Amino acid sequence: MHNTVARVISRIMYGVCIACTVAILAVLVLVTGYLLSIGVSALHWSFFSTDFIALGQPGAPGGMRNAIVGTLVLIALASVVGVPAGILCGIFLSEYEAGNWFTTPVRFVCDVLAGVPSIVVGVLGYEVLVAGAAKGWYHYVPYFNQISGYNGWAGGLALAFIMLPIVARTTEEMLLLVPNSYREASIALGATKATTILKVVLPSATASIVTGVMLAVARVAGETAPLLFTALISQSMPIEVNGTFPYIHLLLNGPFPTLTVQAYNYAQDIDPGRQKLAWAGILMLIFIVFVLNLGVRFATRTRRKA
Repeated sequence: MHNTVARVISRIMYGVCIACTVAILAVLVLVTGYLLSIGVSALHWSFFSTDFIALGQPGAPGGMRNAIVGTLVLIALASVVGVPAGILCGIFLSEYEAGNWFTTPVRFVCDVLAGVPSIVVGVLGYEVLVAGAAKGWYHYVPYFNQISGYNGWAGGLALAFIMLPIVARTTEEMLLLVPNSYREASIALGATKATTILKVVLPSATASIVTGVMLAVARVAGETAPLLFTALISQSMPIEVNGTFPYIHLLLNGPFPTLTVQAYNYAQDIDPGRQKLAWAGILMLIFIVFVLNLGVRFATRTRRKA
């Protein structure tokens, strides 16, 4: 009798799990299908090859080339700052916890920061990096002494601030899943703790850490509030090419274009063409995150198979 009841409960719970999975997939398909039905019609060559064009001008409303490039630049800048710092923080929390009182407050701070609303990060970024620069706080800091208002640096650092606790806590959890026998075997063979972490522990958790990093990238790629307070919006390209000595110069010292903020502005526009561009921009943002995920998965496939 007891076994029969257990089997019935097990089957019911299995059915509930299947139903929840189908419901989540159905929502995903509906959202994706809706985005495709509206956004695909605005995806044409000019969307990728032109910038903003004022209404009434030939070719209006133009495309979102500048916003696509700006989004990629800010994601790269945030990743360069946030990913290494987050991974190092996760290593500290996982591998140096024993006998170290400092790990508990660091872990608590990471948990709090991971749950802080992004608009709070935006306000903090504005006060420290935008208003602070205008007040001359960075007068003696090279390059930053030229900043006096909204800028790409502030946007990238605000996104990095959001990424850091997510990457740190994910890295910690993934490293804790690596069996201690790996560490013990490495140390028994004469390796130092640092060598063990770099050559044994990290490679064993590479795929899981990459998953956490991509979740953080996907989170910051869709942020709007921090960028409204830091990078604001620009209708120009965020890079320029010097013709005499060909090199790319990033224009980070002024308002910076991004897909999320530009889509936000276009969605409220009275022009139907720009409203369609807003949907196309959102679709493009999803595509960028998708391509980044596929690219990283492809690059780390060998380690995952090993």
